[in-house]
Amino acid sequence: MANPMDQFIIKPLVPIKIGGFDISFTNSSLAMVLAVIFSIILLSVYFIGKRSIIPSKTQLIPESIYSLVLGIIRENAGEKGLKYSPFIFSIFLFVAFGNLSGLLPYNFTFTSHVAAVGTLAVSALLFNMFVGIKNKGFGYFRIFLPKGIPLALAPLVVPIETISLLSKPFSLTVRLVANMTVGHIMLKIIAGFVVGLGIAGVVPLVFSSLVVAFEVFIALIQTYIFTVLSTIYLSDAINGH
Repeated sequence: MANPMDQFIIKPLVPIKIGGFDISFTNSSLAMVLAVIFSIILLSVYFIGKRSIIPSKTQLIPESIYSLVLGIIRENAGEKGLKYSPFIFSIFLFVAFGNLSGLLPYNFTFTSHVAAVGTLAVSALLFNMFVGIKNKGFGYFRIFLPKGIPLALAPLVVPIETISLLSKPFSLTVRLVANMTVGHIMLKIIAGFVVGLGIAGVVPLVFSSLVVAFEVFIALIQTYIFTVLSTIYLSDAINGH
């Protein structure tokens, strides 16, 4: 049986080294590029393609996704958050394609790696801080010492609020990476029994098919959760006291 952890190994496809730094184009890079390309194709179908009041099949999918994301923004960030919908929409599509494409044979699940998801989560945090500073100026930094808190408690409150802020990308990253990693390991192990058991492998084959369906569900749920939490953090920057 193949090692179930082999599917997470990053392999260079085009080796590139500059000044001692390895910036090779890897299987993870390829998966992310494909996620961006498919996202652009999906957007092109919606924004460039011919649209009608009664949506066609090609129009229904991107339209439903777009409506879902707008609903998430309205519910968690209000009408003010709609101006930042392109950013949230991009996060949703990127994470969704990263989660789902990893279930395809010979593809790479880049959302199972801390480096990829962590970078996305930190980018979201920096974007939220930029929005907060843009809307409130230096008053945004009151989040580290909310109004009404005695100045004497600053040495205690400021570190707590700082840790709370920095924990946001950490929680986003760990939740998504853990779910994608565990699910794929389980799927790989069960699929390995299909070949090893011969005729009796029909049982793990059926179970493996059920796990794939469950993994699709988990991939969509984790995309939704990642998007909702990103929007909630954005709402703190827009509507926070």
